[in-house]
Amino acid sequence: MSTLDHLDLSLKLSKAQEEKRLAKAQERLLYLRLVLGGIFDGSGKLGPPVCLVFEGWDASGKGGAIKRVMAPLDPRHVRVATFAAPTFDEKRHHFLTRFWDKLPGWGGMTILDRSWYGRVLVERVEGFATEEQWRRAYAEIRGFERSLSDEGMLILKFWIHISDDEQLARFKARQIDPLKGWKLTDEDWRNREKRPEYEEAVVEMLERTDTSFAPWILVEGNDKRYARVKVIETIIEHIETALEKAGIEIPPETPGGKSK
Repeated sequence: MSTLDHLDLSLKLSKAQEEKRLAKAQERLLYLRLVLGGIFDGSGKLGPPVCLVFEGWDASGKGGAIKRVMAPLDPRHVRVATFAAPTFDEKRHHFLTRFWDKLPGWGGMTILDRSWYGRVLVERVEGFATEEQWRRAYAEIRGFERSLSDEGMLILKFWIHISDDEQLARFKARQIDPLKGWKLTDEDWRNREKRPEYEEAVVEMLERTDTSFAPWILVEGNDKRYARVKVIETIIEHIETALEKAGIEIPPETPGGKSK
């Protein structure tokens, strides 16, 4: 069995459960974001940079999860960067180059919708990178993430996983929804036909780039409510640990809010 086969995709939350846990988590995340920025208590002490990487199947719910993370936050203080295929000019440089200027500095937070993992996923499967290039990329990515971590960055990588049947159901739902039809492209259908090749690439990616300094968090995504709550609660847990390691004390209860 692969890493993905062990996930329990039957996990789910009711609407009421999601609303209750999201409200509590979003309030806590807002507080932690202010602490990271050094602006909650006026001390000016900055917390570690936070980089959240989102990858997953087409229609897995990455956008919805990112939306719930961003909902309580001031968009002036958090950057969301979306990556598609590299441009002609970007292809003239090392594949990691185009990501550098999107990374957060101390006190900052960046959310990446797709990332440098395109080299070992779509570029591998579609033949946009040579075998030598994508095989070499695992070590390059580990080194890249290690250098960022050594400088103090908190890196969390989320893979949102859905079953083949659930993906097909979401594709069909988008196909008939005039407000969501734009999300579905011919390329999505072509990628779906290559799901076995993509799954092989995903499993190898997880096995070779899951590290203590930049861990992969696997998210059971068949139920969107469960996935969204798991993502934001996981982010909170890791930010709290990172702040403690940085010597920044945080109360177990959000000042003026609900208990943790």
